[in-house]
Amino acid sequence: MRHRFPFLCFLCLFVANPPLTHTLQMNKKYKVAIIGYGWAATAHIAAINATTNAEVCAIWSSRTLDSEELSRKHGSKITAYTDLQKMLTSPEVQIVDITSYPNQHAEQFIAAVRAGKHVIIEKPLAIEWSEILAMKKAADESGAKVCVCFECRWSSQFLATKAVLDAGLIGSVHYGEVDYYHGIGPWYGQYRWNTKRELGGSALLTAGCHALDALLLCIGGDVEEVTSYSAQSQNAVFKPYEYATTSTTLLRFANGAVGKSAAVVDCLQPYYFHSHLVGSEGSILDNKFHSQKLNGLNRHAWSQLSMQMLDSGDVDDHPYQSQFQAFFDALEQGKDMPLTSFADGFATHRVIAAADQSAAEKRPVKISEIPVA
Repeated sequence: MRHRFPFLCFLCLFVANPPLTHTLQMNKKYKVAIIGYGWAATAHIAAINATTNAEVCAIWSSRTLDSEELSRKHGSKITAYTDLQKMLTSPEVQIVDITSYPNQHAEQFIAAVRAGKHVIIEKPLAIEWSEILAMKKAADESGAKVCVCFECRWSSQFLATKAVLDAGLIGSVHYGEVDYYHGIGPWYGQYRWNTKRELGGSALLTAGCHALDALLLCIGGDVEEVTSYSAQSQNAVFKPYEYATTSTTLLRFANGAVGKSAAVVDCLQPYYFHSHLVGSEGSILDNKFHSQKLNGLNRHAWSQLSMQMLDSGDVDDHPYQSQFQAFFDALEQGKDMPLTSFADGFATHRVIAAADQSAAEKRPVKISEIPVA
């Protein structure tokens, strides 16, 4: 008994006051620094720390934060910075995760890749196309690996949808529509800054980009031309917006397919991420499908896909962990990020730039009109 009690006392103290690294695997390979400390950042931190090979080691904010408090809250040893350049030059940091306001993305991204860091970046890449071109140039010159947060590609809904497509169950897709319905009003935290043109950009840039990106994933191939129309709700809560809060975009693909993507952030309804893909052998409608390639199915009824639908704009519900795990795994293998690399994000933003130009100029816009350098 003389030996048991001291051990139990030590154990009680250990459980009550675990070391900061106790909740994480020891000696994780990648150390990640976060730029910005808002809603998205907290979701990113939890997802990064839940991966097998990375943890957050630093956070930059324009506000003064307490390192010990951050470390206790998030479960990894974190140093707080208000000097961005000092954080970017820290030899401990290998990856920078940008979760700041969209109009700050370009400058911070370019500084990070020039400092020799790999980058995770929230959508949109930036508000202005000229900024995205500058980011592309800096990324190409640095050789940095980049993960763009079009995380809906990593959702159950679109992993399952893409698996059905890749299996050829609906044949060759010739029509698709993927739409985003999410009212961003005063009840939503993003609203306080999202109403500004310099921060929100457009209905597509601020949120609808997820739907357009998913459409591009599902149909595949290059887009040749887009025609986009915009409108805005007359409800008083959406009056502060400095840009049109509804748009619908028609896309013509080089392979002959056509598509449609609506971005509606001024709706008063439950969140809805709609998808409908029509192919030569069947169709997919949200979490249902029909295929002529499967014998015995009732052609008058849909079959169910047991997927988890995207049903919330809350970042805590987004599939960041699986996306970030794939990024860190790709880094270990010296490969580009699958599905959401900078090239993938750049291609989607180029279509968005054409769509927003089409809506502004009230004419069809060829993708070739949007420069790549």
